[in-house]
Amino acid sequence: MQRRHFVLAALSLPGVVQAHHGWSSFDQQRPLWLQGRVVSVRWQNPHAEFVLERPASPSLPADLKQRRLPPQSAPVDGVALLAQAQLPRRQDRRWEVELAPLSRMNAWGVTPLKVGDAVGVLGFSFIDEKGDALLRAEYLFVGEQVYGLRSSPA
Repeated sequence: MQRRHFVLAALSLPGVVQAHHGWSSFDQQRPLWLQGRVVSVRWQNPHAEFVLERPASPSLPADLKQRRLPPQSAPVDGVALLAQAQLPRRQDRRWEVELAPLSRMNAWGVTPLKVGDAVGVLGFSFIDEKGDALLRAEYLFVGEQVYGLRSSPA
């Protein structure tokens, strides 16, 4: 009984508990492409996150299917994901993007994002895009750099 009260008290404190989503909540059969500017950043564990603002008329880059992807230690068919990439059905201008844990971001050599940075992200949203405008990143594109975020570099 005492433990239950502690858990309830901890849950009531702002900022103590944040939602963390497992891969099973995301539609991994429908890779989505987001591109835009960073409007806020949280570079902390359990994973780095940022809010991306899309342009008024988003589109898929013409060269998206031909982009080179870095090898990862996890078996990810990035070429197939790029070939299947599509824009989200929902029209939200701002999306929250979940990246990898900081240890993995460091392994890839990702410099912390800054407000105003132009980025592209290939990843997955909730099944049927229900709930929040949230994308779990599989690949992060910053300038000429591409980072695979499912695992460490191969």
